[in-house]
This record gives sequence, structure tokens and C-alpha cells, in this order.
Amino acid sequence: MKIKTDEITSVIKQEISKFEAQMEVSEVGRVVEVGDGIARIYGLSNAMAGELLEFQTADGAVMGQVFNLELDTVGAVIYGDYLLVKEGDVVKSTGRLLEVPVGDVMLGRVVDPLGKPLDDQGPISATEYRKVDIIAPGIAERQPVTEPLQTGLKAIDAMIPIGRGQRELIIGDRKTGKTIIALDTIINQKQYWGTPEAVVCIYVAVGQKESTVAGVVQLLKKHGAMDYTIVVNASSAYPAPMQYIAPYSGCAMGEYFMWNGVKGKTPKHALCIYDDLSKQAVAYRQLSLLLRRPPGREAYPGDVFYLHSRLLERATKLSDENGGGSLTALPVIETQEGDVSAYIPTNVISITDGQIYLEPELFFSGIRPAVNVGISVSRVGGNAQVKAMKKIAGSLRLDLAAARELEAFAQLGTELDKATQRQLDRGRRMIELLKQGQYTPFHVTDQIVAIFAGSKGYMDDVPVTAVRKFEEGLFESMRTVNKAVWEELNQKKALDKDIEPKLEAAIKAYKATFKA
Repeated sequence: MKIKTDEITSVIKQEISKFEAQMEVSEVGRVVEVGDGIARIYGLSNAMAGELLEFQTADGAVMGQVFNLELDTVGAVIYGDYLLVKEGDVVKSTGRLLEVPVGDVMLGRVVDPLGKPLDDQGPISATEYRKVDIIAPGIAERQPVTEPLQTGLKAIDAMIPIGRGQRELIIGDRKTGKTIIALDTIINQKQYWGTPEAVVCIYVAVGQKESTVAGVVQLLKKHGAMDYTIVVNASSAYPAPMQYIAPYSGCAMGEYFMWNGVKGKTPKHALCIYDDLSKQAVAYRQLSLLLRRPPGREAYPGDVFYLHSRLLERATKLSDENGGGSLTALPVIETQEGDVSAYIPTNVISITDGQIYLEPELFFSGIRPAVNVGISVSRVGGNAQVKAMKKIAGSLRLDLAAARELEAFAQLGTELDKATQRQLDRGRRMIELLKQGQYTPFHVTDQIVAIFAGSKGYMDDVPVTAVRKFEEGLFESMRTVNKAVWEELNQKKALDKDIEPKLEAAIKAYKATFKA
């Protein structure tokens, strides 16, 4: 075979012209010790706190993050399968912070805390990523909370209203209906989807059973709520680092939509539910102790306090210059035997803008949602209500408080005068009126009609057992015979001199036909 020199020369010239001198310089260390989701690494002298690391294992790369900076070693947490990491494995520092995929492609998906899909709907082709742990917007970038986030639950929307951009804690013992309140709120946002008021919901399950999370996803699909929901799953089967990072990941996914307003896009409102933060604190404690952080850190300056405060501080209502988007947080905390003064509940109560207390006694006596109206509070209050609701909610709270007070007297078997008896009867009917079935959120206008009818005394002569039946019939009548009044009230969202007589006439007309 004859070799042509000119051909060889041209090939060499071509290769030289394409050649680029690329040298990758990366700092590497080695794993000295590996344990339950944590590793100690020697040799990463320039590593920064919170930096993303890459563990080079025999089965491929596993990600981790710098947690502790010690004198000669680095303490890191491992995201992913920590059983793959062995002593002596090489670890590279990346110079990046932990990021998760965000955007519209995430809607309707079930993902792990790193944004990897857990459903069978194929890979997620995200184009945008957001840092998981960032500093919350400052006060100059925010504005006061004024828009309501309707939960669809009469007891909450009337007396403990939640505003867009608020942090409202749901707290109570296990099995008192905490998750149900959160799920009702998600289902209730369906009416706004596709409008400028649309809300994207992120449900973060921390430390739940896999079967419970599967049940939640099925329920949201059944009610058509998965179209605007992202489920971030860090169940109890996941290692502690994943449970620790999950709420921050969910928050980052919500923040993407919150900042949409700047670009003039909708949806620009997000709702994050962290179910629940007690499990996140336990997971974080596990990591802390394994990395030999001193237990004293859990007291002031409050390591566990800081864990939750930097998460919940990211819930905000942005100023109009920033697009006016919002991120509402509904953290869930499980108490033991109603002990709200324990370390974690106290911490979270001090960070949030109000709390919804759920009581087992109320739950078991059939009052559901089992909200203790006396000690539940919203620090935003009437600012986060439509005018009509604000007007009627004041008398509702008084009716309930008076009834509760008189209940004690009534139990003594003392003779009650007519006025007292009337007050007590009214209170009992209002308690009955505030009861609501699971996963049946009410439109705010329906809620106003029902509470108006109750507080104006139209149900005083209706038997307590027939109150719910009366309410159902009233809704039906308002949607058919008196549709014009309902539409007007829905449009105005206020009870003015014009509409109040029309509404009263409509309720009277229905009452004349009602049979208990």
C-alpha cells in the first residue's frame, strides 16, 4: 500500500487547527468515614459550606453537600444512595450549590427532593434550575398581604383567614385532620386555574408512609387537582438528608412561579404545604448528631429554629415592582398529647403568621374540621378576606364564643332565661353549620350565604340535625331560582344596601319551602 504524504499532512494540519488545550482542574479528596447518609472527607481544603460534591463510586456518581468545615476534614451529607459510597472513594468539589429543576414541566409530576421523577410519566426535560437554599427577599421587595387564599373551609375562611403570601401553621395531634385541611385547600384552587388568580400548589411529603403519599396523589388526580400540583416525596423510606432537603426543594419550585409575575406570566401565585416539619427537624437532628455537631446548637441561636425560619421566611407577597407574585406556606406540625410548648412547635409558632389548632376532642365528637376557634388565630386577619366575609365573620366569632361560655352553665342544669337559651341555640346551629365533609370545599360566595343565613337568625327555628340539609337546599336555590342574586354577590364580594335585602328575600323565599 502506497502512503500519500500530502494526505497525511492535510489530516495532521486539520487536527492541529481543531485542537484546543483543555485542562480540568478540580480539587479532590477521599472519603475517610461513611455512615447513615453522611461522610467525612479528607483533602478538600478549599471546600465551602453548602457546596455540592460529587462522590466517584464504583456504580457511578453520587451527589452530596458540604455541611461541616472542620480542622482537617469536611463533614458532608449524601443525597442519593449512600450505601454505594465506600471508604477511600474519590470526592470532587464542584464549586456549585445544590439546584433543582423548575418550571411548567414539573406540574402534575411526583418527584424526589432532587427533582427526579418518581411517577411513570417519563423523564423531566427541564430547561431552568433554581438554587435550593437561598436568602429570602428583603422587606423592600415585599408588600403587605391583602389577597385571600380561599381554603374552601367555612371555619377557616370566616375566622382564621389565610392571605396570599402568609405563613399559617396547621398544628395538632396525629389523626386530627391536618393533611385534610391542606388537601382541601389544594382542591379548592381548581376554580382559579386558567385565570390570572391561578395558584400552583406544591405538596411536600416528609417522613410519610409511601402508601399515604400514593393515596394523596390518587385523591388529587380524582379531583382534577394534579394539573396544577407538584408532589415532592421524601417518605420515611428515604434517608435523613433527603427528608431534610425536601421542603427547601419544594420551596424553590414554588419560587419560580412567584417570580413569574416579573415576566408578566401567570400563574404567579404558589402554595407550599410542608407535611410535616416535625419529621424534617428529626431528620436534621439525626444528621447533626452523626456529624458530631454539639447538641448545644439546638438551643439558642437555635439550629432547629434556623432550619425552619430560613424556610418559612421565603413565603412572601412580592411588591408590584417585582410583579406582585406570592408564595404562601402552610407548614404542618404534629404535637404529642397537645403539647404546643415543646421545642419544635414553639419554634414554628414563633415564625408563622398565625396557627390553626386542631383538637382530638372536637374531632372525635364529630366537629370536623376539628378547629379550636378560640385559640386559632390569623395575624393577617380581615385584610385577607373579601368585604362581605369580613362583615359577617365578626358576629360569627361572637356567637360561637358566647355559646361556648353558656354551655358550661347549661350543663349545671340551671334554668336559663329566654335570651340566654336563644344565644345558646344560635351557637349550636353555627357550630353545626361550620361542619364540613372531607374534600368538599365551598365557593366563597356559598360560604357567605350560609353564614349570613345563620347569623341573621334564619336557622334559629331549624332543628340542629337539619341545619346541613337546610344549607344544601339553600345553595341549590341560590344557584337556580335566585341565580341573579348569587351572581351579583359573587361579583361585588360585598354586602351593601342594595344586595342585603335581595339576599334576605331569597333566603326567606327558600325557607318558606323548606321541610326539615
